[in-house]
Amino acid sequence: MARRANRRAAADDTNRQCPCGTGKAYARCCRPLHLAVTDAATAEELMRSRFSAFAVGDVGYLLRSWHSSTRPTRLVLDPGQRWLRLEIVDSSGGGLLDSSGTVEFRAHHRQAGQSDTLHERSMFVREDGRWVYLHALPD
Repeated sequence: MARRANRRAAADDTNRQCPCGTGKAYARCCRPLHLAVTDAATAEELMRSRFSAFAVGDVGYLLRSWHSSTRPTRLVLDPGQRWLRLEIVDSSGGGLLDSSGTVEFRAHHRQAGQSDTLHERSMFVREDGRWVYLHALPD
């Protein structure tokens, strides 16, 4: 019975569109990053994967992708908050050869029947060769 449920979950991942908005299937987009099969190549890819982690409730990935100097000791997601859509507004740096970068985004969500949008500019840096989220930048 458990094997059948695991196969069904894997099939769902194969067909389900990734929450990050690339149009790719979750299994070929953010899931490999969530499973630590691969690392984000750019700051924007990390931002997208973090949004997807919020959408699918992957607290472990969110903590692993957070800079060690700003990472909280624990993170509790609100089960009543549903992350719906990510909109990348702008990015600067954060490429393959960069050591830092910023990504401005709008994350659309719904909570208690109300729609809302989180608008943020985030700073990303490399730590031990991997892209990680450092902090939100002031307006």
